[in-house]
Amino acid sequence: VHSFYLPQAVYFSTGSVSPSEAYHYGLALRQYTHFTSPIRRYADCIVHRLLMASLGDQEEKSKVLSCKEVDEVAEHINSRHSASKSAQEQSVKLFQNLYFQQLA
Repeated sequence: VHSFYLPQAVYFSTGSVSPSEAYHYGLALRQYTHFTSPIRRYADCIVHRLLMASLGDQEEKSKVLSCKEVDEVAEHINSRHSASKSAQEQSVKLFQNLYFQQLA
């Protein structure tokens, strides 16, 4: 049995990375985007705006961020996601320790 490490998925602007960096390993796709309801995540709102603007929606074109702005937003979202995961892991450890202290 072989196992290997897959890096954590991150948000990024395709305009600022090489095509090889945008490759989706698991799906074997050269280009890939994923989004859900724009109510759920700001990153999804950005993707929806870009999609609507590319389809000719003039109102959405005025809301489209520059590549640099998308890079900054992606970096911020990724750092907040990382901090959230860390807080969750620390919370689990804390409450596990408290639980086991009560058993002792």
